Amino acid sequence: MENNEKVVIEDIEPPKFNYRGVKAMPFIIGNETFEKLGTLGTSSNLTVYLTTVFNLNKVSTATLVNVFNGSTNLAALVGAFLSDAYFGRYKTLGFACISSFTGMLLIMMTAAVSKLHPPNCGTDATGACVGPTAWQLLFLLTGFGFLVVGAGGIRPCNLAFGADQFNPNTESGKRGINSFFNWYYFTFTFAMMISLTAIVYVQSHNWPVGFAIPTGLMFLACVLFFMGSRIYVKVRPQGSPVTGVFQVLTAAARKRNLKILHNPHVSLFNHILPNSINSRLPHTDQFRCLDKAAIRTPEDQINPDGSSVDPWRLCGMQQVEEVKCVIRVIPIWASAIFYYLSIVQQQTYAVYQAIQSDRSLGHFQVPAGSYIVFSFLALTIWIPIYDRILVPTLRRVTGREGGITLLQRMGAGVFLSVLLMLVSGLVEEKRRHLALTRPLPGVVAEAGGGAVSSMSALWLVPQLLISGLAEAFNSIGQIEFYYKQFPENMRSIANSFFFLGMACSSYLSTFLIFVVHRTTAKAATGNWLPEDLNKGRLDYFYYMIAGLGTLNFGYFLMISTWYRYKGSFGSETATLDLEMINGTKESTEKHAV
Repeated sequence: MENNEKVVIEDIEPPKFNYRGVKAMPFIIGNETFEKLGTLGTSSNLTVYLTTVFNLNKVSTATLVNVFNGSTNLAALVGAFLSDAYFGRYKTLGFACISSFTGMLLIMMTAAVSKLHPPNCGTDATGACVGPTAWQLLFLLTGFGFLVVGAGGIRPCNLAFGADQFNPNTESGKRGINSFFNWYYFTFTFAMMISLTAIVYVQSHNWPVGFAIPTGLMFLACVLFFMGSRIYVKVRPQGSPVTGVFQVLTAAARKRNLKILHNPHVSLFNHILPNSINSRLPHTDQFRCLDKAAIRTPEDQINPDGSSVDPWRLCGMQQVEEVKCVIRVIPIWASAIFYYLSIVQQQTYAVYQAIQSDRSLGHFQVPAGSYIVFSFLALTIWIPIYDRILVPTLRRVTGREGGITLLQRMGAGVFLSVLLMLVSGLVEEKRRHLALTRPLPGVVAEAGGGAVSSMSALWLVPQLLISGLAEAFNSIGQIEFYYKQFPENMRSIANSFFFLGMACSSYLSTFLIFVVHRTTAKAATGNWLPEDLNKGRLDYFYYMIAGLGTLNFGYFLMISTWYRYKGSFGSETATLDLEMINGTKESTEKHAV
């Protein structure tokens, strides 16, 4: 049916805010700094804490850490939805900060109060290692639960809330937003370095004090956040854009038996939502079944302003194309789940490798949890090299603004993740061989009780450097990819998608560890993942993940050739369609004037 209705846009004045970006920054940046110091200071050394203080075995510890990391990342998606739809970023952040402080306080108590953790190994009457009681474990998990709730509110909202304080329509406001982003990443860098060195060092000598420091810092973060309440810009929730996605899916399902005429821009409903911040999109041929949501039937009624009376039965082409953008991203996002499998292992089993390696530097013993800092160092050093040297060079060769496409950048990270597991496997072979043939005399690992290899733990640095490079390519590429490919009104959800991939990867790692531990326990080769790594074959586990990563790399190459970037022409009528959209936009602007 031909749609001849005129699109009428009401001239609605946007809400006015008293932007005080520079004045608000001391409170927001201060909150960010202390929050990151507190959160990272508590979570970065959990693997060692659970094995040495709570006497959990390696498989249980890896499982618990992976589930915790996965839950904190998954909670970001829930937090983004609640913030956008109901509470707004200010209330969500305030509640999340208090929840994180409560969680840190409970975890600190498990270290400080002797009745809240099991006795040290060897101090029991039997001389054995006694695991935690049900109540001790419940108290610990309650602390983790509060941290998960806090992360769910902080991760999707903190960056956007800081940007809310600047007027995006002025040059000074735009400069302020860019400056805030720079300070935000500097804060993250600073917090990570302090957490993985100074705080981890204190924790390795005194757990109660080591957890009390980040708890106190988190308290300061809460105080600073609420001190600036009077001058913050507090954007009210506008309702979740996810509703629009379900409207298209529902309308398309209802009209699944209808047929689309040859000319989509003539036969399909093309109402443009008033005051939409989303860029206009041309019609594309992918997922054409969704176009049926824009077929207007005699039963579909139109409001005087040109909108559909029932958006669950009739949606505009623009809304349909926005949903297509989201669906196109999902296959790319799926590859990130397997990519992160390699990164996750550096947070658990790489720490165990360090524990059973020679960590001495002269008379100084490096904490096992501090070696992860090399991964972050590689990430920090590579970013300016990539941005200032490699990108300009590639730009002259390819003619692209970013030097290479976002998918090419992400693909490089996927390839590096495979290389990461191969190198990790080779290093583990060397560590295990020396542990069995030339162990350090008279030294026993604090977790698992196995012999400590004479191999220096610095041999772990190459795999950690590759891990940092992989994140510099894929992880940062993912953030930019989701930001640019999602509709503009779904950027909170886009930010959550990044954490959702990490969550699924943590859960998948937990599943693989469980399956490998169970299936290899009675195998001829022996258990791959026992308490004493010297008796296992962690290198086989690494090679298995490398195999999965190779398959994932092939999948990524295939899906990348299929992908169409947002706004690119995907049909024969796309040029005409875009001209029609631009014409509609011009007539709308004239009407508004």
